[in-house]
Amino acid sequence: MSSAVCGRGEPAPSAAPDPVVRAPVLTFQDRMAQSTLGDAYQNALDNLLRINTVPDTEKAHNKAGMMTGDPGMFVRAGGGYNEPWTRDASLNSWNAASLLEPVAARNTLWAVCERHPDGTVTIQQDNQWWDKVIWITGAWSHYTVTGDREFLASAYQVTQDELARMERDHYSKEFGLFQGPAFFTDGIAGYPEPPYDPANSSSFVLDHHYTQELMPLSTNCVYYNAYKCAARMAAELGRPASEARQYDRAAAALKTAINTHLWMPDKSTYGYFIHGAGPLQGKLDPTQEGIGISYAILFGVASPAQAKSILENAHRSAHGITSSWPHFARYDDAHPGRHNGIVWPLVNGMFACAAAQAGRTDLYRDEAENAALLAAGSGRHFFEIYNGISGAPDGGWQTGSHWPSQPDQTWSATAYLRMIYSGLFGMTFQPNALTFAPTLPAQWGSVQLTGLRYRSAVLNITLNGSGHRISRFLYDGKPRAQPAAPSDATGSHEIVITMKS
Repeated sequence: MSSAVCGRGEPAPSAAPDPVVRAPVLTFQDRMAQSTLGDAYQNALDNLLRINTVPDTEKAHNKAGMMTGDPGMFVRAGGGYNEPWTRDASLNSWNAASLLEPVAARNTLWAVCERHPDGTVTIQQDNQWWDKVIWITGAWSHYTVTGDREFLASAYQVTQDELARMERDHYSKEFGLFQGPAFFTDGIAGYPEPPYDPANSSSFVLDHHYTQELMPLSTNCVYYNAYKCAARMAAELGRPASEARQYDRAAAALKTAINTHLWMPDKSTYGYFIHGAGPLQGKLDPTQEGIGISYAILFGVASPAQAKSILENAHRSAHGITSSWPHFARYDDAHPGRHNGIVWPLVNGMFACAAAQAGRTDLYRDEAENAALLAAGSGRHFFEIYNGISGAPDGGWQTGSHWPSQPDQTWSATAYLRMIYSGLFGMTFQPNALTFAPTLPAQWGSVQLTGLRYRSAVLNITLNGSGHRISRFLYDGKPRAQPAAPSDATGSHEIVITMKS
């Protein structure tokens, strides 16, 4: 399956014995930052590398025949979910797994694919299509982190197949947007009425009328980035230039459609979705979608001016931005919807990095500290969902009942690791280099990340000063104009970055 209905799957069995973990060490100069942010970092590593990187002992996930190892190691969705799931596999690899455990990350990406009788490999097929193309972002990221060209060549074939299928089956020519539910919102608690039908007791989004035709912000931003990644794959593999141009043109057209139909000039931010059918057909829902506005900034759908206004107008709870806001009519502070006014750390990780990318050090700091405190307050475990008011693990309400929040959710942990690697240290992986654009809050003091394995090199990185602009970049003691580590570096290297506001 791509991803399950909220409360998916059976509880997962206990994790495998501890593997040999060689993770980079994070050290904050400030004692308070170390005891909160540093402790959360260690717990996030434990979640990903020890608890949720597990062996495929029954070979249940090697349907494409692409996994390596006997048994192959892969990253499951969490302590309550034993499957990798397409969406989770892609996000966890993109957030951190490709960097920390590249073999397990590659296996995980292939674990959500299948091979057909004619030999072709595709992303596994089921009734949840709308999130699948995030696999393309995860696959391109995996290549830029590892340089694995054999993987890239196979991934490009999967990419071509998936984009062609989605264009054929789920593209609205009228609006120039892709249709289906919102990116990770597979429960009906994530939608107002309509499309929610109060007479329908099902929690699954597609069981409610008009949900197949929705055109959400998050989903279309994910498709936009999939096109951009496809173009980069084509260029990197030396494919005919027409292939890259085709994907770039499709991305540009989709970006225009998103900004035409989903941007709200009067509110200086994006709406949630366009109704594609039913009594409100063609209408824009103005709800704030946390991951949607985050992806719009991260993927470059929003201009710098739009990003600035989005962040200025974003509503956040006491414990971080909620999955959507405000409460739909059937929910309230005492009964938050499972996908509505409630905190998913997955969303917070993306929002924090979007804030860092846009130069909002204050918002980045708040989201990162909130995420660390949520984990600390729940027994040093990263749960699936938290209450935005109390900060306690809370699965929220849906179709008249209260749902659990599963423990040791992998993407909650890797979202925090994203806040550190992509937010704090500003790491962006390119085919030929690892570049840096850090965001260092003044309250945290100097920070070190030591023992970071990047391809054939080991990097030790020190951040000094504060702010989101680099004043000096030293590579092995020598200043460099470009803040980057080359992809062909070998051995150990010292990087010192001094920041300014």
